[in-house]
Amino acid sequence: MNNNVLISICIPAYKRTDFLKRLFDSISIQTFKDFEVILTDDSQTDDVAIFCKQYEGSFKLSYHKNLVSLGTPENWNESIRKATGKWIKIMHDDDWFSDKESLGIFAEIALKSSGNFIFSSYKNVFLDEEQEVEISPTKFRLRQLKRNPVSLLSKNIIGPPSVTLCRNNHNVFYDKDFKWLVDIDFYCHILAKEEIFHIDKHLVNVGMSREQVTAYCHTNPMVEIPENYYFLKKIGVANLENILVYDSWWRLLRNFNIKNELQLRNYVNAEWPLIVLKILKDINKTPKWVLKIGVFSKMFMAFSYLKNKQKI
Repeated sequence: MNNNVLISICIPAYKRTDFLKRLFDSISIQTFKDFEVILTDDSQTDDVAIFCKQYEGSFKLSYHKNLVSLGTPENWNESIRKATGKWIKIMHDDDWFSDKESLGIFAEIALKSSGNFIFSSYKNVFLDEEQEVEISPTKFRLRQLKRNPVSLLSKNIIGPPSVTLCRNNHNVFYDKDFKWLVDIDFYCHILAKEEIFHIDKHLVNVGMSREQVTAYCHTNPMVEIPENYYFLKKIGVANLENILVYDSWWRLLRNFNIKNELQLRNYVNAEWPLIVLKILKDINKTPKWVLKIGVFSKMFMAFSYLKNKQKI
């Protein structure tokens, strides 16, 4: 394997060879060629291994079968560990490059960059509904991201890992204890000390389907509440001074209709931060009809924030 490639395309795969075909086909037409493909296979059958043989000679491909199933996101980490390129371009098996120039545009920015992190705009492709939505961050959200990456908790304006390019420093991995917040946790960790470059061009198509891990986690309080609790403990309660982070907790508690600390302890049996309990108290003092109207709910959240900010 060439140890001097610029980009390692890391693919953590699990069974879905039909999706892999779309991704591999999009890789094979890239005009930029200084890359390798690292695929780590977490499935129990040989289907992915057999599939990969079809692409021998199409590009530099290194297939690795996991001896035991690692699950997500540890399979992501396994592909990263085996990468030899200067930059890591993780690609999930249900995502693909939007056109033949996509990787070249990433590479052009990487060659000029003094930072360690690049991400592009992208398109969500809803595979079950034949619908497409282009996603690009606003200037306001980009400013907030550069000021404090934890603002991603309010809205993940970066997107999934497939839209990112990270310098291969051999020491940054995804936290295997997360599922729902795994990408946000990773971004906050890596961006705490790095500059950020956004490519304002749709370079990746992101396949959206009911089969995804995120589809299972979304609106599941058994996943979302514990992960938000542990993430807050990890980043520090002081980050609630950021109104976007405060708002994310307001919406979390509101959306899951949490009434008291006992309910919270049913999800995480531990001491909850006092500021979270104050947010909860303010939500439950707010008329239900107000909470159902976005702009009014946001207004009452702002009142709560201003009242409690000095206590954070």
